Amino acid sequence: MTLEELEAKVKKLSLRATDAKMNLHDLSEELPTDWQKIPEVAEATYQIFKDLDEARKALKAAKQA
Repeated sequence: MTLEELEAKVKKLSLRATDAKMNLHDLSEELPTDWQKIPEVAEATYQIFKDLDEARKALKAAKQA
């Protein structure tokens, strides 16, 4: 990936991470309603933040190369 593509990926994942964080926050505020959704929403949030962390590391490495 080019540096520009990595930057775009980080930006996109950052937006998705913000949305996921808000979904998790909203779910927590509505508890105990929809408590069954906790694993699903938490896993989605975890995966997005994991992907974002990996993309940020790749971008940092690309900038140092």
